Amino acid sequence: RLPAGVVEHQFFVTERTGDMDPALPTLRDLDGGYYIKPEVGGFAVGGWEKATDPWAMDGVPKGFGRELFQGNQDRLEEIALPACERVPALGELGIKSIINGPIPISPDGEPIMGPVAELDNYYVAAAFTSGIAASGGVGQCMANWILEGDPGMDLWAFDNLRFGLPHTGRRYMKERSVEAYSQYYAMSWPGKELQSARGARRSPLYETLKSQNAVYGSKFGWERPNWFALPGGATFEEPSFNRPNWFQVVGEEHKAVREKVALIDMASFSKFEISGPGALGYLQNLACSNLDKPVGSCHYTQLLNEKGGIEADVTIIHEAFNKFYLVTGSAFGAHDLYHLRRHLPQNGSVHIQDVTSAKSVINLCGPLARKVLEKVTHDDVSNEVFPFMSAQTIWIGYAPVLAVRLTYVGELGWELHIPTEYALHVYEELQNAGEEFSIENVGYRAVDSLRLEKRFLAWGTDITPDYTPLEAGIGFTINWDKGNFIGRNALLKQKQTGLTQRLHCFSLDKTISVFGSETFIVGGEPIDITTSGGYGYSVNSNLVLGYLPTSITDYSAIELEVFGERHKLTPVKGSAYDPTRKKIIV
Repeated sequence: RLPAGVVEHQFFVTERTGDMDPALPTLRDLDGGYYIKPEVGGFAVGGWEKATDPWAMDGVPKGFGRELFQGNQDRLEEIALPACERVPALGELGIKSIINGPIPISPDGEPIMGPVAELDNYYVAAAFTSGIAASGGVGQCMANWILEGDPGMDLWAFDNLRFGLPHTGRRYMKERSVEAYSQYYAMSWPGKELQSARGARRSPLYETLKSQNAVYGSKFGWERPNWFALPGGATFEEPSFNRPNWFQVVGEEHKAVREKVALIDMASFSKFEISGPGALGYLQNLACSNLDKPVGSCHYTQLLNEKGGIEADVTIIHEAFNKFYLVTGSAFGAHDLYHLRRHLPQNGSVHIQDVTSAKSVINLCGPLARKVLEKVTHDDVSNEVFPFMSAQTIWIGYAPVLAVRLTYVGELGWELHIPTEYALHVYEELQNAGEEFSIENVGYRAVDSLRLEKRFLAWGTDITPDYTPLEAGIGFTINWDKGNFIGRNALLKQKQTGLTQRLHCFSLDKTISVFGSETFIVGGEPIDITTSGGYGYSVNSNLVLGYLPTSITDYSAIELEVFGERHKLTPVKGSAYDPTRKKIIV
């Protein structure tokens, strides 16, 4: 099944009006959810109702062609009444016909394009609500994808692999397609969360964290804590382009990680075991880092394409002889697994197992993290025995835990990978041990602020298949001496000829709000957009990341346009917080 549902979409055509200006444009009222356009001397009026009807949930009936459905006048009023209020002349024209037919829609309302994970050499271009308008570009990108393995531009927002099995169920699509349809003209608020078809994928900590005022968001079907409300405080997110209602609360969570100790539920990570006699050679060909290190080594690395672009941004742990453990982002499991399987050797020497549901993850982080961990385990977790970027199996309470010492928040910490059935027990042990250190729960809104201060990058925005590690400033992950790997020749060429663009970090006016996708202005002209943006609570400043041409050397000439106003930028060399990493490696 494809991650696309079908719903009814209708519009009506009015009788002719005698004095229509043939140059009339199409009018779209996004707040009203409707459009009005000239149609053969009259008007066509359509829109995106809040409660349309799903169709063909069991598949399109055999023999169905271009048939239409009976018009639904109750739903039509939702469009017609505000349209007539906006353009009173419509109310004086009779309705000539009602057209009601099927329209496809994906879980987020955007098209689905590209390879289908379950099939070899099979591609899809579907779920277009405006197929005619997109046809030329879609045709070109699909031809590139099929022939070259690359669409020719960043199409992650449309990539079929942004979805997976959780998005293809009958009930899920029945509910989500109706909501996605209703949101087609709706305002895209920063951090907006759809509400239908939620709650199916839950961490073992879900109910416990909910009882502690977790405000949940959704990622790849998982419920994840975005932030934790104060007792008696708001437990919902108010849509805003200014400072959100959670701003101060998330600031306190941020502070807990920086100054004390915190727990973050990261069960939603996508996780894979890669094993077999050919596993090391297979991964060495895919990754730009040297993975031929002892058992217990941990590697932050990228899997590249032939152009040197970043197909995946992952952590790989050498867990045992001929066995590796790969961890990637919650939303990237389907995409990264497809990339891994594409390059599997045909001799059966490598086996990949998706263990996402088998392993839960709790991130214990903050300057007091070691003190908490020492209280719940008899294993030595000192810096000398358990250094940064290493992994060991330890015992916490009654539970065997793969503890991985790394960080995405810029503090001392461990990702604790736990068999799912032990997760709640481990959480309770850590909470009890952390009481004397004022341990706190922390959500993903704070994680994003913390990682931005450390210039830790996010795949899909800061790094994509169109950017190389050299351009992104993470060339330290590349091992040039290990031998050949996918993308090496392209990187060598780029290294020799020089970069044409590079990722930068800037700080700016702390009183405004930035979210990413703001426009860089140089000499009055738009140059590019930011890839990430947000507030750094520890550095008391807004921060943005973005790529700029290397030809630009005068950074004082760069401005950022935010909601029509331009702001000066201050370059940040390295990371805004702890650039020497002394907080991480203690």
